[in-house]
Amino acid sequence: MSENKDIEQEVHAEAPEQQTAPVEEPKKKQRKEERKEEALRKQIAGLTDNLAKAEEQIAAEKDRYLRLMAEFETFRRRSSEDRLNLISTASAKTIEGLLPVLDDCERALEMLSKSSDEAAKEGTLLIYNKLMDYLKTQGLERIEAKGEVFDTDFHEAVTQFPAPSEELKGKVIDVVQTGYTLGGKVLRYAKVVVGA
Repeated sequence: MSENKDIEQEVHAEAPEQQTAPVEEPKKKQRKEERKEEALRKQIAGLTDNLAKAEEQIAAEKDRYLRLMAEFETFRRRSSEDRLNLISTASAKTIEGLLPVLDDCERALEMLSKSSDEAAKEGTLLIYNKLMDYLKTQGLERIEAKGEVFDTDFHEAVTQFPAPSEELKGKVIDVVQTGYTLGGKVLRYAKVVVGA
């Protein structure tokens, strides 16, 4: 029995220690959990900062990409426009070089109209028509001037002449040199005589 009492006393002696230990253990656990929570908060804050920085970098790269694509698109458009302008300028220079030949054909037809040589008339008219048809396919158009109101956008006044009637004042009386447009732009102004 005395042994039982000793055991009971030991159990009672140990019991208060066990009762205080569980009170201390939750405090330690709570502190550990608080530390873990704090570490997780810091980690989350760091990840949030990294995420914000990454989003800023992505936005900056996207902006750079969009600007680069816009610049490239502008470059591509300008290049194609420059090529078209170069081609049209080259064709304009070529056609402009053919205008004196066209003028000579018109003068020859005018001279041959007074002649009795029908073969020469037909041959010259055939050459003139073929040349004029080809130039029309390239966009060349004749500026009609005789009898029209004088327009500085299409006509160049060589001289003024007293108008034979009131209705011819300010109008083109005679055409000295035919004018042409190419693709809607004046290639050569019509040189005209204006009624005053």
